[in-house]
Amino acid sequence: MLKLYFISFSALCSLYMFSDEGIFGYWLTSESIVKIENCNNFVCGKIETIFVDNDTDPKSILDENNKNKSLRDRTLVGIDLLSDFKIKNKGQKTFKGGKIYDPRSGNTYKSNLYLNQDGVLKVEGCLAFICDGEEWQPLIVKINEDGSREAIFKNSSQNN
Repeated sequence: MLKLYFISFSALCSLYMFSDEGIFGYWLTSESIVKIENCNNFVCGKIETIFVDNDTDPKSILDENNKNKSLRDRTLVGIDLLSDFKIKNKGQKTFKGGKIYDPRSGNTYKSNLYLNQDGVLKVEGCLAFICDGEEWQPLIVKINEDGSREAIFKNSSQNN
């Protein structure tokens, strides 16, 4: 069972922080955990934590590659990676025509989001007509008695 521990979250209102709300919830990316929410009928995806060495505070990692020099001093934790994805209906599984910010390059790309039947979220960034991306895995996040958080894969086949 893969467990990711992180303690740098704000207080939660319930013990388990995942529901079967389609695209909404916590997602494991290649370098972070992102929380996707409904923000005024648009999808937003905020970085909750990033994976760093044990002796590094995730909140100390800055957006130093941002093309906008005035934003280079902000921490990556808390920034919204997704924009312009209109929510059309509750069960929507495909979101096209939005944008995704890539902190590694500091660039924003046209983007598409596809919630697959297996619960995996395919996230694409596009340059001209060429799209590439990665698959984000759904997570269940729970609060421990000490206030720390624990994340485990939602898909039971990955918990073995």
